[in-house]
Amino acid sequence: MAKNPKQKQKLLYIMKFFLEKTDEEYGVTVADIIEYLSEYGIEAERKSIYSDIECLRDFGMDIVKSKVGKISLFSLVSRDFTTEEIKLLIDAVQSSKFITLKKSRELIRKIEGLTSENQAKELHRQVIVANRVKNSNEDIYRNIDSINRAINNKRKISFYYNMWQVSRTGARKIVKVRRHDGARYLLTPKALTWDDENYYLIAYDKDADMLKHFRVDKMESIEVEDERADSVKSVDKFDLAVYTKQVFGMYGGETVSVKLRFDDSLIGVVADRFSDKVFIMPHSDGTFTVGTEVMLSPQFYGWVFSFGDKVRIVSPKSAKEGFKEYLDRVTTIY
Repeated sequence: MAKNPKQKQKLLYIMKFFLEKTDEEYGVTVADIIEYLSEYGIEAERKSIYSDIECLRDFGMDIVKSKVGKISLFSLVSRDFTTEEIKLLIDAVQSSKFITLKKSRELIRKIEGLTSENQAKELHRQVIVANRVKNSNEDIYRNIDSINRAINNKRKISFYYNMWQVSRTGARKIVKVRRHDGARYLLTPKALTWDDENYYLIAYDKDADMLKHFRVDKMESIEVEDERADSVKSVDKFDLAVYTKQVFGMYGGETVSVKLRFDDSLIGVVADRFSDKVFIMPHSDGTFTVGTEVMLSPQFYGWVFSFGDKVRIVSPKSAKEGFKEYLDRVTTIY
């Protein structure tokens, strides 16, 4: 009788069994392992199973033996990811508007595969994605892959960019239209970043000689071009961490050095926005001054306004005047 070709894979099936069926709370017996192997036509003796378990331990698997009465149980008690870490990953996926409902479910199912079936069931009971606001662009993975390849290979990308408009003809509804007069953008991609629950591409526009932002889920028909990426000294030194501190709501504008005077009660806000290592100048009246670089935009002014009289733009004059103009525009509609 021909030997089952899967017999050579015996150790791999035992590893799979431990990964899927055991954890800190659930163990299996040698008899369970033998029965599992028999489902695949693999014959095994008890003695060989003990030897296989030792082999897996030598390989690095944290398999522990425990006793329940006279019954010996074996469990895989540690993995690359803890249950808490897996829960964090699932929470990040399900709370992201950027990832579509379909992709969210696929990703969560794969993440749950990082733990045992029993723990995955417990995690799955806590997963709720159906009623969350989710994007509908199913090309999101392809977009990210194309952008990453272009960045790594120092190539330009081209794409269409969509925006939402109010339809004023026929049925009143929100419609999608292409920006840039319907033409494709041709830009040098620099980085991908996450801001305010959305994923953005930061790219260099040679014609405008500036960095621009694009929401990846609004990008369509991305192509990696043969044309080499533009190399500009100032842009090549681009620091994503510094850049994202300057931008508010991913809206660009003139970059200026500003001084802001805050009430002491807003120290936590400043630490969250500019990091807890930002230099501050305390004052005796219960306020402190911060100097930093920002991009002047309606989003920056709106951020300042949200704190009422607890923050003031000290300098430069252009930022103070820009804030006043922002306030005038808002008050005129009331």
